[in-house]
Amino acid sequence: MNRYDKNAAIYATIVAMGGFLFGLDAALIAGTVDFITKEFSLTALQIGDVVSAPALGVLIALPFAGYITNRFGRKRTIQLIAVLYLISAVTSALAPSYGTLVAARFLGGLAFTSIALASMYIGEIAPVKWRGKLVSMTQINIVIGLSGAYFINYLIHHWSGTGAGWVQSLGIDQYTWRWMLGSEILPAIIWLGLLSIIPESPSWLTNCGRIEEAKTNLKKVMPENEIDKHIAEMQESIRLSTEDRSVLAQMKEIFSKPMRLTMIIALTIAIAQQATGINAILFYAQTVFKQLGIGTDAAFAQAIWIGITSIVFTVLGLLLVDRLGRRPLIIWGMVWIIASLGLCSYVFNEARYVLPESAIVQMTDIPDADRLQSLVDVEYESDIAFKNAVRGALGEAEAQEHQSLLLEKSIQMNATLVLLGILSFIGAFHFSVGPVMWVLFSEIFPISVRAIAIPFFTIITSLTNYIVQKFFPWQLENMGMSTIFLFYAATVAVGLVILFFTLKETKNMSIEEIQLALTGKAQKGETTAEVSPNTGM
Repeated sequence: MNRYDKNAAIYATIVAMGGFLFGLDAALIAGTVDFITKEFSLTALQIGDVVSAPALGVLIALPFAGYITNRFGRKRTIQLIAVLYLISAVTSALAPSYGTLVAARFLGGLAFTSIALASMYIGEIAPVKWRGKLVSMTQINIVIGLSGAYFINYLIHHWSGTGAGWVQSLGIDQYTWRWMLGSEILPAIIWLGLLSIIPESPSWLTNCGRIEEAKTNLKKVMPENEIDKHIAEMQESIRLSTEDRSVLAQMKEIFSKPMRLTMIIALTIAIAQQATGINAILFYAQTVFKQLGIGTDAAFAQAIWIGITSIVFTVLGLLLVDRLGRRPLIIWGMVWIIASLGLCSYVFNEARYVLPESAIVQMTDIPDADRLQSLVDVEYESDIAFKNAVRGALGEAEAQEHQSLLLEKSIQMNATLVLLGILSFIGAFHFSVGPVMWVLFSEIFPISVRAIAIPFFTIITSLTNYIVQKFFPWQLENMGMSTIFLFYAATVAVGLVILFFTLKETKNMSIEEIQLALTGKAQKGETTAEVSPNTGM
């Protein structure tokens, strides 16, 4: 690797840290749900607001991200995002009320646009031969951030129960959830500092007519004898882009008859990716594991396996997407997801809940545990029935506080099988629809509408994500785990059927060839000669 490639790799690595902050910010909340619910006496929908606030924030920010980036530059916008992450982390950790916490996390959601902007910046400064690998660093950093969040939550939760003097002096035992959310502060400061090293995007400088500055920055990432040619290519691209039609005209084209198949594919996968329930599992990980009756400590430990599985299968998916193709990964990945969710649903459906007399004697943490006598040796066939009975005996607040302990003492199920099912689901998602959706988005839209189409369908998948996160606690209270997993599996199955009949392979095809395949022109013999015979179609 020459010095130009090294510089590009360094700049890309720094910018890709935005993915790490994204994963960290998104998953730290998973370990805090019970603490926050107890401290602020939250309802299911209110805790849904706390967890989903960043998803709402990114929905608001996405339509304006392009304008801000073009107006103020890539570097300055990414620095602003780092500041937002920092302010959000500090405010979340110090939040005195439910409303303040929701607002702080919403602010962090505005920073979630770091994912799109990181890919944009890296794509503009990376050498062509390294572009794919460097852009994929953002996706890998996201899952590393997720894994790091679960590990940090586990450590802080473990320390909070040790009773050590240093733990008490720092208030970790008293402010456990605040330390969890505050752990993001240091990485945010480091990222903000490192961003001062990166140069402004030469593409943006060229677009602004600042050619000499663009040349100066290009000298850092490419040989000097290639710069004039690259500048000329960027100027030509800018000239062509100024001839683009209005946003309304591009939206009409997206929904026009020639693009109907493309629209169906994009809309289906945009919804199906998040309708898998992936972010309900990732962002409520400890809550989900507690439903297995394994206890709070084990729930924090098991969540680490989600992070590890995410990293391993994301790397595998990115390595194999160009070998196996997009269609096989999507179709068989969705089959794998449905099977995993179906297994979890089946095991929860077979679970039984029986509270023995001996368990009540051991429940010294529950005041007047004899109130639970009406539940002794009664078999409940679902988690919903058991939880309702507990609420009737203890009241809403105490039932929520002691739910993990009561599930641990009463549940009769194969928890190992559910754990394997959840990890199988995590692996399937990160191997297939997770990263491959973004690959498809970068390929299936014609150049004439890409600038509008990709953000539009990103908003759709973000909206689905927000709905899933927002209503998961309500679903847990009213539907139960078996029905939730079955609901996710059924939704993915609908998407699978649609994509099975519509999704075409795009591996080894140019953008123009993909358009011919999707519009059906090649099949009509209009431009058959232009289509590569080795497309894998």
